[in-house]
Amino acid sequence: MRLHHVQVSCPAGGEDAARRFYAGALGLREIPKPPLLAARGGVWFAGDGFELHVGVEEPFQPARKAHPAFAVHDVDAVELAVRTAGFETRWDEAIPDVRRFHCVDGSGNRVEVQQD
Repeated sequence: MRLHHVQVSCPAGGEDAARRFYAGALGLREIPKPPLLAARGGVWFAGDGFELHVGVEEPFQPARKAHPAFAVHDVDAVELAVRTAGFETRWDEAIPDVRRFHCVDGSGNRVEVQQD
């Protein structure tokens, strides 16, 4: 068994904000949605062996606790990219020997990034 994708939500019209965060700041590549699903809005991204789907949800409420967590080779470089793209970051030292930070995506959903 393996994880295929994680889905997070955005409000109607939130696709560009999702692109700015997931493609622009994190470097995921956008992938096409099947035509029947594309009509619902949202946007899909892919990384190395996984997908992240952003779906439109109304009424929308950002996820403050539930979150995707990305393991990266250079957490400092990713944190700088996220901050440079205009997203606030917060380092978290609650887990010994794990370098990680939290931020929010373009719709306010919690996201974690940690050193691989």
